[in-house]
Amino acid sequence: QVQLVESGGGLVQPGGSLRLSCAASGIIFSIYTMEWYRQAPGKQRELVAGITGGSMTNYADSVKGRFTVSRDNAKNTVYLQMNSLKPEESAVYYCYARLLTTQQYSYWGQGTQVTVSS
Repeated sequence: QVQLVESGGGLVQPGGSLRLSCAASGIIFSIYTMEWYRQAPGKQRELVAGITGGSMTNYADSVKGRFTVSRDNAKNTVYLQMNSLKPEESAVYYCYARLLTTQQYSYWGQGTQVTVSS
C-alpha cells in the first residue's frame, strides 16, 4: 500500500519560513519524480516544485529563489523549504509521486495546510 504523508504545515507570519516534509512508503522512492502542489480555496491546484530521481529540480516562476525542493532517498522523504512566504501562498500543500515506465504510476498525499497571516 502506497502512502505519502505530509507534515510541517501551520501558521506563519508573512515573510516567515516553513519546511514541509513528505514521507513515502510502498514505492521505490528513489526512482520516482516527487512534486509539491498547492491549492487555495476556489483555485486550481498548481505545481509548486518538483525533483526527479536524479535530483533535477524545477520550480514555478512565482517561487523561484524562495522555495527549495530536496530529497533524501535514504529516508524516503522529500522536502520543501519555503522562505519569504506571502499571504497569497496560503493553501493546502500536496505531495505527489509519479513514475512513467511502460505505464504511469502516480500517488497523492493527503495535504498539509499552510496559512500565511499576521
